Amino acid sequence: MAYNVLIVEDQMMPRQLLEIFVGSSKNYSLVSSISNAALAIRFCQNETIDLILMDVMTEFGENGLDAAEEIKKQFPHIKIIIVTSMPEASWLSRARNIGVDSFWYKEIEGAPILEVMDRTMEGEHIYPDAPPKIQFGLADSSALTDREIEILRELQSGDSNTEIAERLNISAETVKFHIKNLLQKTGFHTRTELALQARSLGIVIR
Repeated sequence: MAYNVLIVEDQMMPRQLLEIFVGSSKNYSLVSSISNAALAIRFCQNETIDLILMDVMTEFGENGLDAAEEIKKQFPHIKIIIVTSMPEASWLSRARNIGVDSFWYKEIEGAPILEVMDRTMEGEHIYPDAPPKIQFGLADSSALTDREIEILRELQSGDSNTEIAERLNISAETVKFHIKNLLQKTGFHTRTELALQARSLGIVIR
């Protein structure tokens, strides 16, 4: 018997590729392919779903991890594989914490998606060791410390060093120190450039 699959992906080409992969295996049957993560919960309530291939950033700003968390609460038997191209580090840890079964990066060499699907349905949890490396100015994203990534995420807010420091329970001078280090590592000239480049590359998504 084939497993029923729901695809949640808002970009046309990746969605079509996932549809082709699902259709190429006798182990799976495509129930639907949608672009909005919030709708996935309704499908689970009204259809028999065994496996969801879920993007994180979907149509109208709906977050696939939020949807996955709710689905796991209501339907813990449904397997979920997060499928994303964004290297935002916090997504890996959050996915584990909410019970997502597996995590797969698009366009990154590794196990093919059908293999990940098969192993997930057999009860394995397939996770990468770390987000993919991204060139960030003169630096490699893997060279950034956890605190520097945290600062980059906070820079997305546009808040002052003092406001960021209060949220992180550190001093404004410490925030300034990390921003200076980030500028030196990357070769960027301003905090605004740091924030914009980090967001556009998907290194941090607030």
